Amino acid sequence: MPTLYEQLERDVRYQEGMKACMNCGVCTAICPAAEVSDYDPRRILNIVQERDEAALETLLKSDEIWRCGECLSCKTRCPRGNTPCYVIQALRALSIETGFFIESEQGRKQLAIKRTVGDHILQYGYCVYIDEVDNETYPEQGPVWKWLRENRDSVMKRLGTSYHQNKAGTLRNTTRESLDDLKKIFDETGGTSRFEKIEKFSAEKAREMNKEFSKGKDEYWNFLYNE
Repeated sequence: MPTLYEQLERDVRYQEGMKACMNCGVCTAICPAAEVSDYDPRRILNIVQERDEAALETLLKSDEIWRCGECLSCKTRCPRGNTPCYVIQALRALSIETGFFIESEQGRKQLAIKRTVGDHILQYGYCVYIDEVDNETYPEQGPVWKWLRENRDSVMKRLGTSYHQNKAGTLRNTTRESLDDLKKIFDETGGTSRFEKIEKFSAEKAREMNKEFSKGKDEYWNFLYNE
């Protein structure tokens, strides 16, 4: 069984992003997420360089690796050519692969993201789709959005979109062939396997928390999203 570090080192993002950190802290100084949260890219790269398995496991179970916004500001300033963001991406992938993500509040939210953005891509061909952005889940959208959804057929027609139509244009139906191609891409690149792991480990956590777990916006999903 490979160690956590051996698994991490196989990730091309780690290979590209981790060169020789001298702990100068420039990445943390430029990082927008570090300004508003407990995220500290300098500290994370230091832990990775120390090659302490216990410390790495703790990191994979923490909220900290989920704070990065992946803006790549760190890449532009590092004097040694490191890209902490790439290392974070590799850490997040490993956290999901090992199931450690369910041990942190921010990590558990991967299920909420998977069941919205992820599933919508495969179902509709869109990351964000008007039919799924309801005011119950997203109250911040406000009354104008509520009215738009209630009248979307007529509004979309007046705007000249191809909403729910099988022709070229905005919000058109994605063809079955294209959706099948998307699914094949997810299968070949590991996306499908990643989604399956998120569901599998999330189900274990839901049982531990005694919350109903099925699909869609179930009790566990609502707990993650709202609480």
